[in-house]
Amino acid sequence: MSLPRPAANQAYIKVSALEGGFVKAPLSFFLEKVPPSEFVVVPSISFLLRHTSRPETFVFDLGIHKHWATLDPALRAEYDALGADMTVPEDVADALRKGNLDPANVTYASISHAHADHIGDPTVFPNATYLLGSEAQTLLDPETKDLGIKLLNALPKERTRFLDVASAPALGPFPHALDFYGDGSLYIVDAPGHLPGHINVLARTSADGGWIYLAADSVHDWRIMTGEGKISTEPFCIHANKEQAEVTIERIREVNKIPRVRVLLAHDRPWYDLNKGGDAYWPGEIKSL
Repeated sequence: MSLPRPAANQAYIKVSALEGGFVKAPLSFFLEKVPPSEFVVVPSISFLLRHTSRPETFVFDLGIHKHWATLDPALRAEYDALGADMTVPEDVADALRKGNLDPANVTYASISHAHADHIGDPTVFPNATYLLGSEAQTLLDPETKDLGIKLLNALPKERTRFLDVASAPALGPFPHALDFYGDGSLYIVDAPGHLPGHINVLARTSADGGWIYLAADSVHDWRIMTGEGKISTEPFCIHANKEQAEVTIERIREVNKIPRVRVLLAHDRPWYDLNKGGDAYWPGEIKSL
């Protein structure tokens, strides 16, 4: 198993982490055989991707809306009853501005899937084209009570593209990956299982063979990646299709075995604890392997 070798004068992507808020939830939502009284607080990490020879800026995942509780009082009440929470000391727009990048200058705002901790605030990128997997269209519902779908409905239709990633050719262990810029620098990966239209990103991080795989919600805890833990099904399964999710996770395990590939999860607490406030965060960048 391998990934494409770099071409001469290979373009690549500079990747920076962005703060996007935090989710507090029972660990049993993610891992089986965990007491419901055990809670975890995880980051909702977003990423800024900058091409080395193109002017466009690309943000992958948009974190949590600062005013989510006001937008959805019923969800606020549900979280309160569970002892769960979402907090946003700094949203993605704040994080960009800290590094002197105006959100109005973001070219692409890519959303891995339509959950409220990933879709953020649709109003903060006034000039961006929003990018989602094509199957996310099936979730559009003007009568919905789900906050993530409400925010999906609110995306500006004239600036929203649903990418047919599932028709793209294979790449490494993945059956479908769209070469976004057409130069082998950034791939949008079909990552089914978690929610319809769920996408990941595989980006080349150096001209000589470094890569990063941004797994979004394909995996919520590294213990599932390593096999130490399994996906929980009680009180529900966090994935819409558990069997498909397990296939996607196995593909991510395969890409993780390839030398010089770094895999990061959207809720990667161990990585966050090691890197928060450091050079991996914008205006710094994540070092290539």
